[in-house]
Amino acid sequence: MPTPIASRLNKAFAGLVTSIMLFASQAACAAGPAPAPVRVGLDAEFGLDNSTSAQAVELGLRSAIGEINRAGGVLGGRPVELVTKDHRSMPARGIRNLEEFARMPDLVAVFGGRFSPVIIEQLPTLKATKTLFLATWSSADMIVDNGMHPNYVYRLSLRDSLAMPKLLDTARKRGLHRVGLLLTNTSWGRSNLAAAEKFTATNKDIRIVQTAWYNWRDQTLVARYQALRNAGAQAIVLVANDDEAAVLVREVAALPQAERLPILSHWGVTGGEFTRQAGPALHQVDFSVIQTFSFFQADKQRLARFMAAAAAVSPIRRIEDIEGPVGVAHAYDLMHILAKAIDLAGSTDRKAVRDALEKVREYRGLIKTYAPPFTPTRHEALSARELLIARYRKDGVLVPSAD
Repeated sequence: MPTPIASRLNKAFAGLVTSIMLFASQAACAAGPAPAPVRVGLDAEFGLDNSTSAQAVELGLRSAIGEINRAGGVLGGRPVELVTKDHRSMPARGIRNLEEFARMPDLVAVFGGRFSPVIIEQLPTLKATKTLFLATWSSADMIVDNGMHPNYVYRLSLRDSLAMPKLLDTARKRGLHRVGLLLTNTSWGRSNLAAAEKFTATNKDIRIVQTAWYNWRDQTLVARYQALRNAGAQAIVLVANDDEAAVLVREVAALPQAERLPILSHWGVTGGEFTRQAGPALHQVDFSVIQTFSFFQADKQRLARFMAAAAAVSPIRRIEDIEGPVGVAHAYDLMHILAKAIDLAGSTDRKAVRDALEKVREYRGLIKTYAPPFTPTRHEALSARELLIARYRKDGVLVPSAD
């Protein structure tokens, strides 16, 4: 049985708890309900085997959203909330996901993932629903050059008509004037063929000797590779994702040294477990890949800010831990730009936010200072100035090369 002193203490403590709860309740009533979130969507290839691209874009978005929310959110205090959906690289799933996103209240925009063919199939749905779409990795020209008026698509990513000239010019600077194109038989591959042919039409000192096509999930590419080599190619310009590129690298590494041509690759290979799949063969082949950004070349102050933001939402502690670096960096910068546009718009109305994206004057981002990011006639935030060539180190980390 409690002593009189203990009994009095228990009663005092109970009274204190009751007072605190009453005060908290009154404070909550005075403050009103929590502000409704402003939603952004991410439709990407989360469920695709060996893919890391969707997760890279998500990391960039969540890092930026954490910073935005810690600074007070948007529209005078509303938090930003990320909603993710998985299209597994299947256009039909992507279309369904967009339709669901379009019906969500207070959803201002949808970010996209790596696969251009999926987004190209989604374009009619984007047009019909007037959904603001932000491309963070996909590079096919027609994603932005889509004929929409007004155009609801904006891109902070590479563009094929920039990628191909850079890859071909890199070959030329290495003294490799005859190239073979090895392309995926998709709209992304065809976009790159058009860009390559346009470049070589006005640069007569480099020539495409032959173009070879392969299909998704092909288990061998060496016959197509050998056909390009037999046609006189001194280098291969590859447009592939990680799975097929790893197949090619293993097959080329198995050839005699004299038959191993340099491979200059588009960046789809960096969106998955390419180095694991290629294995030791990767370091027996001269393999380079195009990028728009490297964390190893980032401004130190801006990099420190990003790393702190990433550490708050993930186990990332070192640059070397970042998979799919371009997807992370693009999404991070583009989310911050979108937040500025939402505040300029003063609402979650998608048309108002779309118009405001063209009125953001400047953003000092991780990749560069955007001044401005977009204009009514330019929905591409990056240019040829940002392009670089990179190689894989022995530990599988992608680093800038001397090209």
